[in-house]
Amino acid sequence: MPSDPFSIKSLIRPVPDFPKPGVMFRDITPLLQSPRAFRLVCDSLAQRYVEADISHVGALDARGFLLGSVLAYTLNKPLVLFRKAGKLPAQVLGETYQTEYGSAQLEVQSDSLCEGDSLLLLDDLIATGGTLLAAARLAHRLGARIHEAAAIVDLPELGGSRRLEEIGIRTYSLCTFALGEN
Repeated sequence: MPSDPFSIKSLIRPVPDFPKPGVMFRDITPLLQSPRAFRLVCDSLAQRYVEADISHVGALDARGFLLGSVLAYTLNKPLVLFRKAGKLPAQVLGETYQTEYGSAQLEVQSDSLCEGDSLLLLDDLIATGGTLLAAARLAHRLGARIHEAAAIVDLPELGGSRRLEEIGIRTYSLCTFALGEN
């Protein structure tokens, strides 16, 4: 856990009724606009995984790319992109999943991972877990195992962390928000 978790949390902006009524969106843009906070996030994650048994860093479209690229560079690991459908060239594997807003499809290039690889999955937020679960299924189809799924924010009341843990994937986040919390 970072030494200053409240400054990270205070820089995550609540946006009510986005992208649809009744949803409280957690916007990490203000955190990214603070060099000190963004460095704290990246350094905290790097310290957690610097000696971990991972061979690859997996980043989820799109805000996970921000964390994933920094961590892959810092840890000197290959970066695997999990993208929305139709965005990756070459041969891909796809996985349809449910989000809090509807259904979507995630894809990964079929030569990104292989048997025995150990993958750290990164996204900005764990909500229902749909995107991370889809990425995990894709990685498993390619023969890789998931070391852990990490994010800046966890919304535990939406059940994503629990769903991941139920299938044996550990989760880690730098901060959590209760549903009604601002």
